[in-house]
Amino acid sequence: MDLTDQLNNYCERLGPEFWSEPVNAITNAAFVVAAPAAYLLWRRKTPDDWAALFLICVVLATGIGSFLFHTFATRWALLADVIPIVVFIHGFLLFALRRFLNLHWVISVSIVIGFFVLSPMVGEVWAPLIGSSAGYLPALLAIFVVGGFFYQHDKTLAKQVLLIGILFTVSLTFRTLDGPVCSQLALGTHFLWHILNAAVLFGLLRVLILHRAG
Repeated sequence: MDLTDQLNNYCERLGPEFWSEPVNAITNAAFVVAAPAAYLLWRRKTPDDWAALFLICVVLATGIGSFLFHTFATRWALLADVIPIVVFIHGFLLFALRRFLNLHWVISVSIVIGFFVLSPMVGEVWAPLIGSSAGYLPALLAIFVVGGFFYQHDKTLAKQVLLIGILFTVSLTFRTLDGPVCSQLALGTHFLWHILNAAVLFGLLRVLILHRAG
């Protein structure tokens, strides 16, 4: 496997050129907006919360990595895209288990490790139906599970987590539809995944920050 191999994973891409996915590339600006917006909230509410600041930086890295993938479209760029996403999912889950559900560090870390090990298996089961989007189903399920248990501690913020889960469902739907609608919509729908997913990440950071501030 050569890290410089070219990939063609999305409807909009028609060639190997840098700007072959202009809309998919440019809409990563949504992450670049979400990260500073979360940072401003963090600085105003919880400037001593280094965990939240770390995740804010990961969101910024997500936008940069995704931009690289939708421009260079190589295997190394795919890693730049995927790694920050994986870090955010597991990092947020760890902090959510600790802060929202008040679980012990040992239990929280054990759950995250189990989540990391089992997630690929879930993806393999659902991949024939929804393709590469299946890899995000465990994260979607985790949002609803954490939000449901969190409801006992803070109904207001828990409702926001559950609404974010619904938004993530819509976002994931657009990601899944990118290939199937390609023959009718040359642009595809992946760019909507970027925009909505940036809103999802900001929403999750907002809940994390406001819960700490409260």
